[in-house]
Amino acid sequence: MKMLVQWYRKAVCGLEFLAPVGDLGLRLWVAEVFWRAGLTKIQSMDSTVALFTYVYHVPLLPPEVAAYLGTAIEITVPVLLALGLAGRLSAGFLFIYNIIAVISYPGLSAGGLEHHEVWGLMLLVLTLRGPGALSLDRLLECTVFARLAPRGGAAGTGH
Repeated sequence: MKMLVQWYRKAVCGLEFLAPVGDLGLRLWVAEVFWRAGLTKIQSMDSTVALFTYVYHVPLLPPEVAAYLGTAIEITVPVLLALGLAGRLSAGFLFIYNIIAVISYPGLSAGGLEHHEVWGLMLLVLTLRGPGALSLDRLLECTVFARLAPRGGAAGTGH
């Protein structure tokens, strides 16, 4: 039994190096979903405004504002998420946006709802864990921000 536990621990711990690839995969997958939605909306803003007027019911916003704002969000925020720039903020923003999308479209099918649930879960994981090691956030953390923050040692000594 002890050998089985040791083998299992080695196998599981040996896969940890794949976590950054998994984080990147999550980011790219969910970013592509929102990016494609934005591209579809931007192709015909007249149709998009009509959809927001007659189909989607975004709370608190006039349909035209919601149409343009939603399109802008779906074109810009997924790029940030894919790059891992402001990764937690981007993922959290899209998580909330995803909830608003579900609330705003009462005619969403069961299959469509399942997609939104999966995307929501992916975005929640990225919000809680961050964008991972293969991200611009990590690059900035290791370069620019590392220079601005004092390194270890006693407080106030700069060491």
